[in-house]
Amino acid sequence: MSGVWVFNNGVIRLVENPNQSGGVSTQSHGRRNVLVYLPTGEAVSSYSSLEQILRSLGWERYFSGDSDLIQYHKRSSIDLISLPRDFSKFNSVYMYDIVVKNPNSFHVRDFN
Repeated sequence: MSGVWVFNNGVIRLVENPNQSGGVSTQSHGRRNVLVYLPTGEAVSSYSSLEQILRSLGWERYFSGDSDLIQYHKRSSIDLISLPRDFSKFNSVYMYDIVVKNPNSFHVRDFN
């Protein structure tokens, strides 16, 4: 069995393949997360705007040969940010990875 256990109104049930069946995904409940650049309050809406911000913070593109990923590294650290090439797959997991590696520059906000 694989999937997500959902507890709702005293009833627990297993939702298999939650992203495919409309079960427990942020979009199925009308909620979405947005990565916000704190100094300007700008919501990141594309990889081009994100790349511009990351470059200003000292991050550089890292070319590893994996065509499914866009990666950035910082010379002053061992950190590596890996993002899916398709922006529609950019979700809260990737957003929080950016926040952890740039704690004073980014924040994830929840929008309904």
